[in-house]
Amino acid sequence: MQHVVITGANRGIGLELARLFAARGDRVTGVCRSSSAELDQVASTVLAGVDVAIEADVARLAESLAGQEIHLLINNAGLLQDEKLGSIDFDSIRVQMEVNAYAPLRVAQALLGHIPAGGKIANITSRMGSIADNDSGGRYGYRASKAALNAFGKSLAMDLKPRGIAVVQLHPGYVQTRMVGFGGHITPQESASGLAARIDSLTLETTGTFWHSNGDELPW
Repeated sequence: MQHVVITGANRGIGLELARLFAARGDRVTGVCRSSSAELDQVASTVLAGVDVAIEADVARLAESLAGQEIHLLINNAGLLQDEKLGSIDFDSIRVQMEVNAYAPLRVAQALLGHIPAGGKIANITSRMGSIADNDSGGRYGYRASKAALNAFGKSLAMDLKPRGIAVVQLHPGYVQTRMVGFGGHITPQESASGLAARIDSLTLETTGTFWHSNGDELPW
């Protein structure tokens, strides 16, 4: 049984990942700002009232997990907003950078002492953070924040490889969640299954790579 810590676990992809790992018999700690009845039913522990964009909350998260090993950390919490050229809201971009890029790095750094050799960190990013894959423009804050997360994740992978900790960047697919108005192509359950498969296959030899939940390796 491994201990899995998932941020943004109260709904959507995070909740389905919590369900999947709990069904496997793993001990799941769900981290969120506000819990849900569904998360309360599946997680071994729910740490609510944690905003991963707030340094003090992340410090309190680390304190709450004192003495516990974390075998898998899934940085899932995220924010999607839209900006259009000519009327770009730079505050919107800043908020997305805080939530989508800085927060996963902050959480990883705060919890690093809990992750033993053989542990894994999975960052739920987006193919919209791929510069090579951008053929439609727009979404300035979301694209930039996910590109930054990809860069952070790659550096984490290189820095943590000597410690035996593997890191992967994962695109969940276009998923039917509230973030996209439930207009996606696949269900959260399908996404979670694919993400778990990519996490299972992660090794130190493949650390620092960027994958679609369907198994396709993605360009940076």
